[in-house]
Amino acid sequence: MVEVRGVGADHLDVEALTEVAPTRRAARELGRGLAVTHDAGARRFGSPPDGWSGDGFFGPLDQPLPMPAGDHERWGAFLADCRVEPLAAAAERRRALGPDDLALLRRLADRLRAGTWDDDDPPARLHGDLWSGNVLWTPAGATLIDPAAHGGHRESDLAMLALFGCPHLADVLDAYQEVHPLRRGWQHRVALHQVYPVGMHAVLFGGGYAAQLRRLVAPYV
Repeated sequence: MVEVRGVGADHLDVEALTEVAPTRRAARELGRGLAVTHDAGARRFGSPPDGWSGDGFFGPLDQPLPMPAGDHERWGAFLADCRVEPLAAAAERRRALGPDDLALLRRLADRLRAGTWDDDDPPARLHGDLWSGNVLWTPAGATLIDPAAHGGHRESDLAMLALFGCPHLADVLDAYQEVHPLRRGWQHRVALHQVYPVGMHAVLFGGGYAAQLRRLVAPYV
């Protein structure tokens, strides 16, 4: 845990960390620790941590977009209402996606609400923005920064690690499953969990992210 040294209206001062090259041992410790964090659970899908009210945020500090909180019994409904539909609305507002792509997202939201990929796994306590840049490798091991913590599906954090290339990911996943085995077929749901972050990159940055999003969504609709 990083020590907080000071808090202000527009800043947060934290302990400085010394970064080192990642190792397989540190990656396995990350996997086991992440599984324990997920198993701590959350009240509902979308629920923020205790003491926090309102939405979270996604994106760079100079143009953060809201990451809606929720209070859902089912993961599919949460993903549809609090991730896919807001993504489609933001993309339409900013003209980041065309009509065909927006239609794909809304068909995906319908399938999510229908419970197509729901299971009985309870809400996990997610980091919420676990791309590789939010994993700092230090002499003491991996330290996670900049969370957007909420209750969600455990596969979402793991899919985010895979999205931009986490070092020693195979070791992270193997060690994770020593603590909490993943459900059968999880590999086929990785792209589903990547729809929101890739879509938000399309909204924020454009470029080839729209085409990448289309490739992610198409198999599920």
